[in-house]
Amino acid sequence: MQQPLAERMRPKTLDEFIGQRQLTKEGEIIREIVNKKQPTSLMLWGPPGSGKTTLARILAHELKTDFVELSAVTAKKSDITTVIERARTSWQLDQRTLLFVDEIHRFSKSQQDTFLPHVESGLITLIGATTENPSFEVINPLLSRSRVIVLEPHSKSDVMAILKRALKLEKAGKNITPGALDLLAEISGGDARVALSNLELALQLAKKVTPETVKTAAQKRLPGYDKGGEYHYNIVSAFIKSMRGSDVNATLYYLARMIDAGEDPKFIARRMVIFASEDIGLAGNGALSLATATFQAIERIGLPEGQYSLFHCALALAKSKKSRVVADVMSAAMQATKDYPNAQVPLHLRNAPTNLMKDLGYGKDTKWRANFQHPKGFLPEELSDLTLFS
Repeated sequence: MQQPLAERMRPKTLDEFIGQRQLTKEGEIIREIVNKKQPTSLMLWGPPGSGKTTLARILAHELKTDFVELSAVTAKKSDITTVIERARTSWQLDQRTLLFVDEIHRFSKSQQDTFLPHVESGLITLIGATTENPSFEVINPLLSRSRVIVLEPHSKSDVMAILKRALKLEKAGKNITPGALDLLAEISGGDARVALSNLELALQLAKKVTPETVKTAAQKRLPGYDKGGEYHYNIVSAFIKSMRGSDVNATLYYLARMIDAGEDPKFIARRMVIFASEDIGLAGNGALSLATATFQAIERIGLPEGQYSLFHCALALAKSKKSRVVADVMSAAMQATKDYPNAQVPLHLRNAPTNLMKDLGYGKDTKWRANFQHPKGFLPEELSDLTLFS
């Protein structure tokens, strides 16, 4: 049975690798590791199809190491033990072992701990691949013994080059129109594996691949967005910062990205309720009411009709004047409570339900009338000069 096109097209050497020039050109880290023949433990962090597995295999080939590949999705602790034993045998034969762990973020803390002494001793060179931020998903001791390498989605021109190379190797260059090739690169989202898989299916569907063939093969491209992952937080962050910067066009774009990706509309509405007080506050007191009403509308209506409310609210918040007063005074007030956690409530402000308490001065000289200003003020004595808002 023939391997998938994406697998057959994997380059074997660094010179054959297309893309990630910030890592592979002369003077950059991957090229330097190869040139100096010095195995180095790495954490490859990047989106699917950016070349993490391919680079790990190339490094193993270029460095002439014993290459072992594990997937954290299926591997057990016993598999790790087997790899360590194999590495010891290879060490005795004067050969280094390069262990590649795909989706390393799926390993538990104890499983990741297992690698530590062997990485530290040099018994294994560990290359982990992850689509998640390693700062949160990989234990610090392992990170400190590795170099974190960030891979970006392939540019459209890189994907085009990968597709053209595949067509040349498959001798199928005459079987596709320029428009179809351009569309394949455009809808790949920077994922070389997706581009090659779509190309392979399109070549199977028609003798001459056109843009219509590509659309049939690709169906609907899923947005590059994971509700539990890094891209989720990046897009949400961009949405909030765009509203804060009063950039209406960017605000609406990122909102549409979230909705198109299937984000929970209540999550979006909650973020706008927070934003209304945190970033607008006293500059537009109606913002909180609008955001709260939007959240209620989403709860009662849902999608797709609730989109109108989301866009209405986002547009209004982005266009509104901004003020950080609420956030600033909240932060200052919370700091004051940390600095003076046991400051006593003045006697004249205390509740006086009994005669004994009244005799002790509880509630003394306090008048029950609108806007009453007590001559002794309202703050504890040691905070009498505190000014949080004026």
